[in-house]
Amino acid sequence: MTDHKRTTAHIISHTHWDREWYLPYEKHHVRLVKLMNTLLNVMESDPDYRYFHLDGQTIILEDFLQVHPERKEQLASLIRSGRIQIGPWYVLQDEFLTSSEANVRNLQIGHQDALAFGAVSKLGYFPDSFGNMGQAPQMLKQAGIDTAVFGRGVTPTGFNNTVQHEEEFKSPYSEMLWESKDGSQVLGILFANWYSNGNEIPTDRQQAMEYWDRKLADAKRFASTPHLLFMNGCDHQPIQTDLSSALQTARELYPAVDYVHSNFDDYIDEVKRALPDSLSVIRGELRSQRTDGWGTLVNTASSRIYLKQMNHLGQTLLEKAAEPTAAFAAMLGTPYPHHLFTYAWKTLMQNHPHDSICGCSIDEVHDEMVTRFRKSRHVAEAILEDSLKTIAEQVDTSLFEGMGEGATSFIVINSSGWARSGTVSIELDVKRVYFREGIEIEEMRRLVKNVSLGGLTLVAESGADVPFTLEDQGTGFGYDLPDDRFRQPYLTRRVRVTFEATEVPALGLASYALVRKKDSMPASPTSLITADHVMENEYLVVAIADNGSLTISHKATGRIYRGIGVYEDTGDIGNEYMYRQPDTDVPITTRELTADIRLVENTPYRAAFEIIHQLDIPEDADEQLQREMTEMVWFTSRKSGRSRKTVPLMIRTLVSLEKSGRAVGIKTEFDNQAKQHRLRVFIPTGLQTGKHYADSIFEVVERDNRPASGWTNPSNCQHQNAFVTVASADAGITVANRGLQEYEILPDQENTIAVTLLRAVGELGDWGYFPTPGAQCIGKHTVEFSIMPHEVGETPWEASYRDAYQFGIPLLSVQTDVHPGTVGPRHSFLEWEGPHLAFSSLKASAETGDFVARWVNLAERITELSVRPDLDNCTFYRSDLLETVGEAFAADAKGTLKESVGKAKIVTYGFRRKEGSE
Repeated sequence: MTDHKRTTAHIISHTHWDREWYLPYEKHHVRLVKLMNTLLNVMESDPDYRYFHLDGQTIILEDFLQVHPERKEQLASLIRSGRIQIGPWYVLQDEFLTSSEANVRNLQIGHQDALAFGAVSKLGYFPDSFGNMGQAPQMLKQAGIDTAVFGRGVTPTGFNNTVQHEEEFKSPYSEMLWESKDGSQVLGILFANWYSNGNEIPTDRQQAMEYWDRKLADAKRFASTPHLLFMNGCDHQPIQTDLSSALQTARELYPAVDYVHSNFDDYIDEVKRALPDSLSVIRGELRSQRTDGWGTLVNTASSRIYLKQMNHLGQTLLEKAAEPTAAFAAMLGTPYPHHLFTYAWKTLMQNHPHDSICGCSIDEVHDEMVTRFRKSRHVAEAILEDSLKTIAEQVDTSLFEGMGEGATSFIVINSSGWARSGTVSIELDVKRVYFREGIEIEEMRRLVKNVSLGGLTLVAESGADVPFTLEDQGTGFGYDLPDDRFRQPYLTRRVRVTFEATEVPALGLASYALVRKKDSMPASPTSLITADHVMENEYLVVAIADNGSLTISHKATGRIYRGIGVYEDTGDIGNEYMYRQPDTDVPITTRELTADIRLVENTPYRAAFEIIHQLDIPEDADEQLQREMTEMVWFTSRKSGRSRKTVPLMIRTLVSLEKSGRAVGIKTEFDNQAKQHRLRVFIPTGLQTGKHYADSIFEVVERDNRPASGWTNPSNCQHQNAFVTVASADAGITVANRGLQEYEILPDQENTIAVTLLRAVGELGDWGYFPTPGAQCIGKHTVEFSIMPHEVGETPWEASYRDAYQFGIPLLSVQTDVHPGTVGPRHSFLEWEGPHLAFSSLKASAETGDFVARWVNLAERITELSVRPDLDNCTFYRSDLLETVGEAFAADAKGTLKESVGKAKIVTYGFRRKEGSE
């Protein structure tokens, strides 16, 4: 290491800006405007106030310039000169509660916006993230970032910026190497004394001496070099306008210390030159695993679950539906709507800061989030509708003309990364009469009502009849919005067709039509119902017990899983951050109840039962909780229990099995009228193992079932994205979800997976008392998950991860005419193969216009990828998460890219038609 005899104190001025939290957005916004005006004025008037770190998120620039656009050039000048440092993120997101691609878009847009102002800070900035994702080092390295700073994950950091150091810490220093699964490493720097350890520096000599004696000792305790970091700011911290004077006082008092108003670039350069020869290496995700468990903030994953569900829908619509279908349409010659996507992503990501998506703010904050979710969704839906229409118009459906009379054709699109079968339900207009035709309204009604629905048959593009059900929706109203004419309203005879689409190509489509066949014979009725309360297909047998629990038999392994689907309700006297069960609480379950069970669907393609449980649960916590909250009794010390008064809780469960389904689908509905409680569902696995696997950001992470020593919290909840898997040597079970991001592996004999469906609490928590009646989530709720028993292959999740990802991505469908086209009736726009790989994204680059596709190798071994886009004369190049144009390479004679993908690697490829080719 480099020998530095003198200590250097690097004072980095900053503010950590939560856009919305204990105040609604606009009230924080007003304070931000004041802060930014003060900052610009001080930087103009005080040349010794040299630098300011603007919290790593470029959205602050947008927020400020909404009010003061006239100061844009002054702000840009300070950014270009390096005095104000911005980026690399658009927002400081919660990493675990946002998708892999959302984390990428955050990095991309943050870079784009920062560079538009002249410079981007190449620092992985995670000051207050509630844990850090394990693939962050690889993601940062792909963005040209080799250092990360963070405040949580490796040492106990709790509420109100409190840090404890007496418990186990993986590194003796605040500097360490952080490594992801693929081997990528970044220098990691922990805010060991938090990001406020240089806040409000005194100018008074006596106060300054007391301040610096303590602060220098605290920093030296963890620093591996003589370069000490002091963060001059905190949450919403105003600018210290007398900082220059305060530092001059410090220099006079401590002549052996160099006090520098610094920035992260200079500080990190000095640290790197002085680092010891070997640093501790920490690997993977940082979730405060080795703490007492009370400050992990993990239960934000179940706070206001409706937000997580809306976020799941919004992310899926953008990255797994609108983006790939817009790319398909662009391959067919339609311009890709880059600006609309940026607007939709920004609107969605404004809900991704940790205090927002975590559901740990006041009610007004989360009310505004609902509007943002809807706005982003509406844009995504509009893009999707346009893309589907464009694609459908170019699919050759003329073959249906010879299959029967009056064909009503439609297209099913699979925007997921694997071929799939699944139930599709689509409304079709079998007869439209437009108002422009000048027909009287009575005659229009007669024309659509007199359409005969008899003799209709559903056919695939192969000509094969497809089993289906048809529901007459009667007369309906609709309209077209042409790009070149006024709106075109019509009356229609509408039907709903439901069927199983089989083996729709990955990133592709299949065509179907409703026709009248003169020689059509009714299909022989088939059913998945094999006995009372029993469903069966080629993979599973599902039997429903009198108490409503399921017994699932997996044919391939012979494993039988019993007692699945029991619900549990417990009290919760915690807050939006953390669950806390009352000391005297006795869980209430459906295990001993008799359920009402009713068959509600029995078709060739799907069977379903409705199960109803009637519970009585405490209406609220007892009266003591309100006193404890207002008196700010810390949640771990509360003595309150649950009220004696009860309210009914009816749980309605729809259990379904599809003909080709490898999983059991569960849809649970309930009307919550109780407060201060948690509702979960149990999936006992009976599999003996000490580990399990959860989908996370660009990885399936292995976690221990039991916490480390020193963990005193009775609860050990964890984050998940798409699924969680428990597996033994020869069998596994995977639970997939749509926006249910909290689970726990219970410390029982069954390794039961408990998935949280609702958590209702009444206060924000943290540094004050902020009531949050909206967090009680009173009202109706619908949640969805699936249960998939499976074999175990090279990895425990190998047999289930495709189905688990696809559970969250619906098949798309769109009606079209019968017409010729350049796209075949069964077609893939991007064919690919590769074991252990997960498809992540297909879109067009805003910078180059090229198509960009991304995969991640979920296994910790090398695999092979082959890719063939539906583009003639295609050229490829290697890219990265910022979609830069890298090394070009040629496809083989068939236009196929073939590449080895390293263990746990995220790979991105750009491709385009060769110049001059059509």
